[in-house]
Amino acid sequence: MASGSVDEEMNKGSMWELDQNLDQPMDEEAGRLRNMYREKKFSAILVMRLAFQSLGVVFGDLGTSPLYVFYNTFPRGVEDAEDVIGALSLIIYSLTLIPLLKYVFVVLRANDNGQGGTFALYSLLCRHAKVNTIPNQHRTDEQLTTYSRHTYAENSLAAKVKRWLESHAYKKNALLILVLVGTCMAIGDGILTPVISVLSASGGIKFDHPKMSNDIAVLFAVVILVGLFSMQHYGVDKVGWLFAPIVLLWFLLIGAIGAVNIWKHDSSVLKAFNPVYIYRYFRRGKRESWMSLGGILLSITGTEALFADLCHFPVLAVQIAFTLIVFPCLLLAYTGQAAYLVHNKEHVSDAFYRSIPDGIYWPMFIIATTAAIVASQATISATFSIIKQALALGCFPRVKVVHTSRKFLGQIYIPDINWVLMILCIAVTVGFKNQSQIGNAYGTAVVIVMVVTTFLMIPIMLLVWRSHWILVSIFTALSLLVELPYLSAVLFKIDQGGWVPLVIAAAFLIIMYIWHYGTVKRYEFEMHSKVSMAWILGLGPSLGLVRVPGIGFVYTELASGVPHIFSHFITNLPAIHSVVVFVCVKYLPVYTVPVEERFLVRRIGPKNFHMFRCVARYGYKDLHKKDDDFEKMLFDSLSLFVQLETMMEGYSDSDEYSLLTQQQMMENGDDNTLSSNVDYSCSSYDIQPAQSQGSNIVRSSSQTTQTISDELEYLNRCKDAGVVHILGNTMVRARRESIIVKRIAVDYIYAFLRRICRENSVIFNVPHESLLNVGQIYYI
Repeated sequence: MASGSVDEEMNKGSMWELDQNLDQPMDEEAGRLRNMYREKKFSAILVMRLAFQSLGVVFGDLGTSPLYVFYNTFPRGVEDAEDVIGALSLIIYSLTLIPLLKYVFVVLRANDNGQGGTFALYSLLCRHAKVNTIPNQHRTDEQLTTYSRHTYAENSLAAKVKRWLESHAYKKNALLILVLVGTCMAIGDGILTPVISVLSASGGIKFDHPKMSNDIAVLFAVVILVGLFSMQHYGVDKVGWLFAPIVLLWFLLIGAIGAVNIWKHDSSVLKAFNPVYIYRYFRRGKRESWMSLGGILLSITGTEALFADLCHFPVLAVQIAFTLIVFPCLLLAYTGQAAYLVHNKEHVSDAFYRSIPDGIYWPMFIIATTAAIVASQATISATFSIIKQALALGCFPRVKVVHTSRKFLGQIYIPDINWVLMILCIAVTVGFKNQSQIGNAYGTAVVIVMVVTTFLMIPIMLLVWRSHWILVSIFTALSLLVELPYLSAVLFKIDQGGWVPLVIAAAFLIIMYIWHYGTVKRYEFEMHSKVSMAWILGLGPSLGLVRVPGIGFVYTELASGVPHIFSHFITNLPAIHSVVVFVCVKYLPVYTVPVEERFLVRRIGPKNFHMFRCVARYGYKDLHKKDDDFEKMLFDSLSLFVQLETMMEGYSDSDEYSLLTQQQMMENGDDNTLSSNVDYSCSSYDIQPAQSQGSNIVRSSSQTTQTISDELEYLNRCKDAGVVHILGNTMVRARRESIIVKRIAVDYIYAFLRRICRENSVIFNVPHESLLNVGQIYYI
């Protein structure tokens, strides 16, 4: 292996060396831009306040499960009171093993700087192993303050796992598909949670009016759903201050009602805390008991949303809220309902409302409906967040993303997805009308997401946490011991509603995978067809054309090299702008890139070519806000680079700086010596914050100031003459000999998605009159 790599390096030849010296990576720029931020520390009072606020955002879905669990567990009624005790015992230990032990105390620690969900886990893996299917990362990206990773001893288990994951492309694709399956099921969860929560809450109307048609309750639920989705554009922040008190009141009330029912009806149900009743439950019912797991599963729905909604709260706050409020109140609520059902087996279809004391029924109905809306809001917001993460990592078509809060980065609204979710929610509500079938569909989506999370946690624990393999095995075994029986139970109910999330997930999976496939192929085309810097150099400072006043921003997906669209452009047009800037906008597997570290600028070739490269880096939570002038940010970064470059030239007369520059070049491997008479003096210039220079920059003479002034004046003249944004419009087509599936995926589905998605010019707020599209077709 070693000798092969050496031969490869030798065979690259002098032309490769020339390209490397003319267009060097931005190691120094990235290193100088790195700002050291201190990790936020939370006081005890602030943690408790955040724990209270997290109730309204994180636990709404999990908290509304008592509305429908027992009905979905016994859709045909309860025959034996002992079955209620067995089901309660399963609920107790499911809540203990999955939400409490697995998620709250283990999985939540796998957050990506506070971001949760399957894509957050995937981004962690992409940073610790080269498993990203779009290889656009560079070592300079690892110097970001938000980019954290570990190194491993060569013979360690983590290093072996890392090499195994990186060894073949099919393993990377399998990991991506696993992540996409979990993501698509989470989107299905975002559709089914509002349906079952709102429909179960609105079903309370029938308790006071038993003869009322079920269609009235369905209509009431549809009205609530339409109102809920219609208000999404206001954002959570506008009404978020109401959520926490409502959910806290909800938990306290269901806990208190549960305690009253235990005292009033049958305190013997407390024996369900003995796990032996789980064994007796399965022994007595066998197949019926196994099938009822689909209903019991609903007691832990919302657990995955708990992880996906982890945005603005420290893990400690969520842990406190769950262990002190949510967990004990849920145990009391389920135990109280079981105590009521032991003596009222015929009321299982509406056990929650039947077990409420008469004096507080209607206030409880109002609070239940409001809590259902809060639970729905949590999953809808989580769906928006998931779509945004998928979009940033190249797995979803470009859609409009609206930032709804100035205070919170993660609160977004996606109009297109919002209306799609609303239509699907209404279709499921009207199409089924039956809580049991909707519950089967809901359970299928939830348990598949849980299983995906378990499998993703295995490499996370090995690579990121570097846990001992015994601990990893224990975690995996305990998780699958609970989740696989639930999965088998819901799969038996595919024909009873369980097919709904599978169809929804399949549709989203096809869209996301085909879009990702097309994105990867377009990037590979850019890589393989990029133009040699030596060819550009041979054209001379004029590039073989007339250099007209103005600035041309050439957008490309490449962080190095000259894109093919540029050669296509200059070979078909007689003129080019006097200043050319290659702009690469790329998303990294980090939640955010600080604004101070976002732009990297470097000069390409000699100074008289007036060519630059600018790399704009974003995380999956970063947004292109409408009030951000992307063109102005590019020009400001370019001006700052020119100032610092000229100032460093003036300082280079110092022996101290010369030694520093030589040392930096040696560290970066820039020790190539060329016999060409090209001016390479710009090859070691860095972009760095002006304040970081301090006393290191010495203005040796007034000539330096004059040079800066002349260069900036030249740039400003070019800017005033006009700015043009040149975007490549690469059309991907399947070859004629391709199989029919590939032709349908590429020529029809991917092409359709390209037509309906947002253009890059809209995302970057490029004025239409300044836009120039360069088209080309690529056959795969």
